[in-house]
Amino acid sequence: MKTLESTSRKKNTRFSKRNLKKVFMGTNSRTGLLTKIVTYSLLIAVGFVFLYPIIYMVSNAFKDLGDLLNSSVNWIPTQFYTENIERAYDVLNYIPSLLQTAIVAILPSILQMLHGAIVGYGFARYNFKGNKILLMLVISTFVIPPQVTVIPRYILFNELGLLGSIASYLIPAGLGQGINSAIFILIFYQTFKTIPVTLIEAARLDGAGEFKIFMKIAIPMATSAFIISFLFSLVWYWNETYLASIYFGGELTTLPLELQRFVAQYNSMFAGANADGIGGINEAIELAATLLSILPLLVIYFISQKWFVESVDRSGITGE
Repeated sequence: MKTLESTSRKKNTRFSKRNLKKVFMGTNSRTGLLTKIVTYSLLIAVGFVFLYPIIYMVSNAFKDLGDLLNSSVNWIPTQFYTENIERAYDVLNYIPSLLQTAIVAILPSILQMLHGAIVGYGFARYNFKGNKILLMLVISTFVIPPQVTVIPRYILFNELGLLGSIASYLIPAGLGQGINSAIFILIFYQTFKTIPVTLIEAARLDGAGEFKIFMKIAIPMATSAFIISFLFSLVWYWNETYLASIYFGGELTTLPLELQRFVAQYNSMFAGANADGIGGINEAIELAATLLSILPLLVIYFISQKWFVESVDRSGITGE
């Protein structure tokens, strides 16, 4: 009798240990509690690192000078102060600058996306002599910093009369020499490589030409690559200041360029305020200007995040 009770107790103990192990460590079909705790803790920590600058920016952009100097006011201002946003809006000349930024970013992004699709499809679907070598050379241009080629390009654009116009962005983007064009060619190359050869051969047997195959089969199957290429291009062109300041001069402007000269522009517009020390520029006003400059990109991301995340998941491409 004692032996049976002892055996039963041992079985119950082993059963309890197995259950505890399943609860904390999980099984093949279910994640354990401990794994969930570690995973969510890491996600919260990483998310906080990324969100902290934006939260800090929004919090301080709506503080008046008193809240800014008051150490007891941390995250929530004592009042909703909008004058920082209003002044930053005026100094940035926001609407005209926003429209120019949109044109400067969207048009080259579209050209770069289309060029990447055409070149990537050519490398993926046509076998010709030197295919791999040419693809390797094209991709290798991705590691060359734009600062290395800016001087010869500047001289060339100056001789062609392209400086001071958006053509200095459009022509390189349309010819595969835009900002990080090589990475988009690689994205489309990888995407088009996954198209079954039998599908293309069947289309050819049905009498479809190469252009029709590209339009009716390749493009619909590369939706994720198009979304990724366009959004990445848009962000890179939007945030570019080095090339924009050199190629555009004073003829065109963007919000990041206006943000670079924000302090000088603010001092020139509100010189009287700086003279008596009241209403001069402070951290809150600078953060308000920064918030206005990135706000359109945040809106675009929140609108397109569903398609963007799905596209990245489908293609396996990660961003910078």
